[in-house]
Amino acid sequence: MFTGIVEEIGNIESITMGEKSARIRINAKKVLQDVKLGDSICTNGVCLTVTEFSSNSFAVDVMAETMRKSNLVYLHKGDNVNLERALSLGDRLGGHLVSGHIDGIGEIKEFKREDNAIWISIGASPEILKFIVNKGSIAIDGVSLTVAYIDDKIFKVSIIPHTQDETILVKKVVGEKVNLECDMIGKYIERFLSAREHKEENTKSNIDMNFLKINGFL
Repeated sequence: MFTGIVEEIGNIESITMGEKSARIRINAKKVLQDVKLGDSICTNGVCLTVTEFSSNSFAVDVMAETMRKSNLVYLHKGDNVNLERALSLGDRLGGHLVSGHIDGIGEIKEFKREDNAIWISIGASPEILKFIVNKGSIAIDGVSLTVAYIDDKIFKVSIIPHTQDETILVKKVVGEKVNLECDMIGKYIERFLSAREHKEENTKSNIDMNFLKINGFL
C-alpha cells in the first residue's frame, strides 16, 4: 500500500523492451535508502517490484498487462517519474490509501493557473469517471489529489506549489497520458452493490397473479 505522497522524482536510466514486457532501470536516491530485493516502489502510480538495485538506481520488470494498462509504455530514457516507497505500519497517512493497481489512463486536456495554484483538466472514460466524486480522492501518476470538479467527460484537480515542485505533473503537456487510480472505497461499494443486485435478481420469485390463476388458486 502507498499514500500518494511522492517521495522523490526519479529518472529513467534505461528501458529494455521484450516482446510485450519491459525491464526498466531508474536512477533514484531517497527511495533506495533502505531498499531490499522484492520491495515495492510506486512508479508513476504503478506498484513495481525491485529486482535489482545499486547505490543510485534500481531495476523493475514490467509485465505485458501492466504495459497495456498504464502509461509506462510511453516512457523513454531520460524521462522523469514519480516515486514512493510502500507504506510502513505506524507511518502518517498524509494522502489516501493507494494500492498501485491503476484503473486506467487519462489524458491531460488543459492547464490553467489561478494565483499560486495550477488547475489540471483530465479526460477519462465513463468506466473510470463513475468512481470519481467531487471532493473525493484520486491518484494521478501516483500523486494523491482531491477532485475539485467533475462532469461526464473530465475531472479537474488543483495543484499547490509544493506538489508542483515535488512531482512531475505540471511538467507534462496537453495530450499526455497519466495513470489513474480511483479511491478503492468507491470500487468496493460498487462491487458489493452489484453483487447484491445480482443476488436479488437470481432469487426473485416467479410467483405472480397469473401463476396463481393458472394453477387454480384464484
